[in-house]
Amino acid sequence: MNHLPGELAGELFVWSMIVGIGVATFLLRFAPIALLARLELPAWLTQALRYVPPAVMAAIIAPPLFFADGTPTIDANLPRIAAATLAAAVAWRTRSTLWTIVVGMLALWGLQALLA
Repeated sequence: MNHLPGELAGELFVWSMIVGIGVATFLLRFAPIALLARLELPAWLTQALRYVPPAVMAAIIAPPLFFADGTPTIDANLPRIAAATLAAAVAWRTRSTLWTIVVGMLALWGLQALLA
């Protein structure tokens, strides 16, 4: 029986795990989308699902703004607060998640570069 050398076998194992986990993750995320695409959803559920992207965005952005080292605090970090305020205004005005992210990140990077 021909066995692979130890280092090559280790690399093959790591890459096979990466690919396997990637496929499993894709299937777990794609299955509900594929299922829901074939169903006629009630109007109340369709309306409720419209709030998912803003809720996820808030859950990602709020902790760094209002928590420092796991402790609730309002940090006077001007670039973050200013960029978040501008991004909130863009979100309110355009209702576009993409534009909110782009403008918010550009504002944060620009303010950090100016104040550094």
